[in-house]
Amino acid sequence: MSADSTVNPTTVRDRRAAGWVAPLCWSAVALEGYDLVVLGVVLPSLLRYPDWGLTPATASLISVVGLLGVMVGALAIGPVTDIVGRRRTMLLTVIAFSVLTLLCAFAPNPWIFGLLRFVAGLGLGGVLPVAIALVNEYAHHGRSGSVTTTLMTGYHVGAVVTSLLGIAVIPALGWRAMFVIGALPALVLVPLILRYLPESESFLRERASGTRPDHERNPVTILFRGGYLRATIAFWVTSFMGLLLVYGLNTWLPEIMRSAGYDLGAALALLLVLNVGAIVGLLVAGQVANRIGTRTSTIAWFTLAALFLALLSIRLPGIGVYVSVLLAGVFVFSAQVLVYAYVSQFYPAAARGTAIGAASGIGRLGAITGPLIGGALLTAGIAYPWGFYIFAAVAAVGAVSVAIVARAGDPAAERTDAG
Repeated sequence: MSADSTVNPTTVRDRRAAGWVAPLCWSAVALEGYDLVVLGVVLPSLLRYPDWGLTPATASLISVVGLLGVMVGALAIGPVTDIVGRRRTMLLTVIAFSVLTLLCAFAPNPWIFGLLRFVAGLGLGGVLPVAIALVNEYAHHGRSGSVTTTLMTGYHVGAVVTSLLGIAVIPALGWRAMFVIGALPALVLVPLILRYLPESESFLRERASGTRPDHERNPVTILFRGGYLRATIAFWVTSFMGLLLVYGLNTWLPEIMRSAGYDLGAALALLLVLNVGAIVGLLVAGQVANRIGTRTSTIAWFTLAALFLALLSIRLPGIGVYVSVLLAGVFVFSAQVLVYAYVSQFYPAAARGTAIGAASGIGRLGAITGPLIGGALLTAGIAYPWGFYIFAAVAAVGAVSVAIVARAGDPAAERTDAG
């Protein structure tokens, strides 16, 4: 691990301020989870909203436009956070997506609504790179894996809260109320960030020293210089594959299982089991990464994801299919989070936010591709079993890509391995 990848708590000037980093970043990621999932929660109501006359095709377009905004935001915010600082960028992203989420509640037509979702996505895409960079810089030595996976539980908590609120709020107050509710927590979170969130110690040291060479002042160039090029491309490929799996399975698993002969109730239950596995996987993966190293655990997680996805192509009796789906969820979802943890360790502080943002942004192309692949396979009538064969192959490519990073031979890789 690079020497500046963590901050020793004994050197932090204000230990109480450092203690706020994890909960504030977790809260921001939870809000991101709410805002990214809220569209799926309100879509059934939007499709039946007579004033707009939405069709499934236009609703899908709005969803894709929002994901494109997230992708652009992740790619753009990374360099911003490495230039102006983590704290200021976190404030910017939380304020931006909260205000734009509130405006979605007052959208007069689907076109304005789609535009607002795209612009809100710019802020949403920036939350994760900043949060991951900060929690890793303030993590205890050797705990980078677990702090990243713990941070990502915030996303799932936000998603669950959104679903539960949708059940209670939409019948009583309508779909617009969901966007008002999603914006309200910023009234508490923004003042807390202003008062308690410290700036990155690494960022402050580099700005104070003023010794960074001119060719390293642009954090984007660091990703492609000094032996990082091969690793950067490999991380992008891995992130693409990881998010392809996450979004492809979450979108189409119930329908694929129905095509395999399972009834609707069982198919929906399997989706729930998949996401329960995701939460378990996040809690387990971080601890494993702390013990055996983030690189090794990431390779293992993608490899095991490939194995259990391939196993789903076999129609297992009784509880066997639930166990198999649970294990697939354990490894598929947390494999991608381990990628973020590895990226945060691999690059120097000067480019850490940029590197995480780029991996997340490129990965969003996979998030769009996964549902498209699933839909094409279902249309062709071959989603079962070929969908699982293809998803297993995607996971295998992710494992190979991480292995390529390990063989890159640059000094950063050797430092990471040693850590």
